[in-house]
Amino acid sequence: MIDAIAFKFRTGPQGVHLPEKYGNWRGSYNRRPRWAIDGTWERVFIALMAQADADEDLNWTVSVHSTIVRAHQHAVGVRKKGHL
Repeated sequence: MIDAIAFKFRTGPQGVHLPEKYGNWRGSYNRRPRWAIDGTWERVFIALMAQADADEDLNWTVSVHSTIVRAHQHAVGVRKKGHL
């Protein structure tokens, strides 16, 4: 079930286009939000982190991304009505 939900996030298809190997699409479609609400995803994450820490396989990598948004060339330096 987790693989089916992960496939959905990786590829972005609609739920009905899930490959047959993941079973009925309704199972993953219904469980994902329910698991988010009841805290299942948080428990899975905590368990995976604890296992990785116990195996000394926990490696923290921090990645910072900066995006620059520029104004359109016609918007630069244009006077607005009423301003001199």
